[in-house]
Amino acid sequence: MAGDSGNSDGGCNRDEEVQIQIADSSKAATLSTHEVPIQNSPVKSWQWWLMVGVNMFFLIAGQTASTLLGRFYYNQGGNSKWMSTFVQTAGFPVLFIALFLFRSKTSSTQTVTSSPAPTISIPKITLIYVVLGLIIAADDLMYSYGLLYLPVSTYSLICASQLAFNAVFSYFLNAQKFTPLIFNSVVLLTFSASLLGVDEDSQGITSISHGKYILGFLLTLGASATYSLILSLMQVTFEKVIKRETFSVVLNMQIYTALVATLASLVGLFASGEWMTLQGEMHAFQSGKLSYVMTLLWTAISWQVASVGVVGLIFVVSSLFSNVISTLALPIIPVFAVIFFHDKMDGVKIIAMLMAIWGFMSYGHQLYVDGKKGRKTTVSVEETS
Repeated sequence: MAGDSGNSDGGCNRDEEVQIQIADSSKAATLSTHEVPIQNSPVKSWQWWLMVGVNMFFLIAGQTASTLLGRFYYNQGGNSKWMSTFVQTAGFPVLFIALFLFRSKTSSTQTVTSSPAPTISIPKITLIYVVLGLIIAADDLMYSYGLLYLPVSTYSLICASQLAFNAVFSYFLNAQKFTPLIFNSVVLLTFSASLLGVDEDSQGITSISHGKYILGFLLTLGASATYSLILSLMQVTFEKVIKRETFSVVLNMQIYTALVATLASLVGLFASGEWMTLQGEMHAFQSGKLSYVMTLLWTAISWQVASVGVVGLIFVVSSLFSNVISTLALPIIPVFAVIFFHDKMDGVKIIAMLMAIWGFMSYGHQLYVDGKKGRKTTVSVEETS
């Protein structure tokens, strides 16, 4: 959830910030004279496809690297759940670079728009940032516990359930239709996670008791649901409060919620007393003190690389597509977990992985159908006008 190389013009000529059409919304955003809807652009140039490809790579690579590094941290002797939570958002200052570069480019080329941007209540948006930031901190903490108590392969496959939760929350909060394809996706992803929950052989970490395995399973499932809720709440914020979705607005949402989440993690780190164990943890780290520092540093950077991909895909395509690609990365991680951590990949996990991929493909096909209908509608409107 967490900036972004998505400031390319995406093949569209814009003299100002482009307001993005929100894919989950039943209503299209009102566009000014110079504002071109990204998804309905009649011609997708090679630059647009390049931007999509680059941001997909950032998201998949960043998410995979951060998850594997998080498991490596625990495997080598790290044990601070709050430190693991902290590094998930602590790299947010990197996003200020993208925000500065984009605003500089915009200010040098900006022209007068035909309609002024809506006024945003500072107290209201501040309250929203604080609430979302605290929810993100709680979500990251649940993920940290899940990664501690579960094998990476099991953890990643359970996280794939976020797409099913996203469909449910989008139905209630964002007026998204519940089509047969989406229902099929929800059922498949639910069964995939359930298989791992009842499979005793998926535990895989000999030092973790069965009770902690169940706790890790429940917290990871809860974290996936919370992450999907966060996305839907952000969508509601864009539609009802901010009423526009430009690149800088999306970046501000990422930066300030991450700031609140980072501060909350720091409070948790000191309030829990875990900060007192960090020095001993660094000295006892099996790969050495330098490896300890570099693991935390690259974990934080990897999370921000993933954030670059998330925001970039929101900017050039849509928030829904960004979440789908995020879910696509999850079945890939178990393959690396088997290679690097020698996780056990039994028959149940393979079936769960195939069901998760099937659920993703079902959801993705629904997006394709919706996009095709949207293009036909756009062409019809243009022909009648």
